[in-house]
Amino acid sequence: MYLLASLLIAMSLAAQTPPVQIQTPPTKPDVIKPDQLPVHYSLGPGDQLKISVFGEEGMENQTYTIDSDGSITFPLISRILAGGLTVGEFQDRLKAKLADGYIRNPQVSVDVVGYKSQFIFVGGEVRTPARFAMAGAMTLPEALAMAGSPKETASNEIIVTHAKKPGPDGKMPDKAADSVHVNLKDLQLGRAGQDIFLQDGDTVFVPKAQRFYIQGQVKNGGSYILDPGMTVQQALALAGGLNERGSDRRITATRTIDGKVKSGVKLKLTDKVLPDDVIEVGGRLF
Repeated sequence: MYLLASLLIAMSLAAQTPPVQIQTPPTKPDVIKPDQLPVHYSLGPGDQLKISVFGEEGMENQTYTIDSDGSITFPLISRILAGGLTVGEFQDRLKAKLADGYIRNPQVSVDVVGYKSQFIFVGGEVRTPARFAMAGAMTLPEALAMAGSPKETASNEIIVTHAKKPGPDGKMPDKAADSVHVNLKDLQLGRAGQDIFLQDGDTVFVPKAQRFYIQGQVKNGGSYILDPGMTVQQALALAGGLNERGSDRRITATRTIDGKVKSGVKLKLTDKVLPDDVIEVGGRLF
């Protein structure tokens, strides 16, 4: 039976695995306004800002780079802290500083023109796993597109792990980092992922797909990607259902239990499918 199963698996792998595509997002503008950024994006060393104080000669459309200490040198007020602040918070701070004895009712605009301080990591079954500089308001689909999208060997589940951040006392929390699991199919259809904004240090991991095999009295036997929690009934549906001779009461599996391969394991429709199961659907007796 193993020889037959191996042949079926080899013949069906290419045919049963659908192409995985994540649409590349449109090119971002060179300048990103504060209201286009997620509220959690904090400025940091290396970020470049275009700052305008309207009506003030020599203070319009000037570019500044945040130094390693998180501050910039600005006319009239010397050094001002930007690191750790959102663009809106920094804009308000700069306006308040200028209004404190320098310019009456200053009109200030701050835009980000270069992102150099924050990074995310995309790994696993993607075409270009790497560390990427964040480009402002980066969502999960945009991060995957930067990494060349998931490969055909990718699981249907994507794991986003948010980096742990220090608390108000400057200490790292003891609890584990928060993780979000996203279904790849829902992501492709635009039903998930658009509201997941990535943060500095976040990791996007695309696991390798776990698979199972189904053969016997089904319409489309072969190899399929195993979704978490999939039942035998769902596996049958994925294989096109029973053929005219198939019986949903004569289903067995060859599976690994405690490190040993066991055959003839009886399955009910509500049982969970396990990775690398070889499911055999028997025929009706009458």
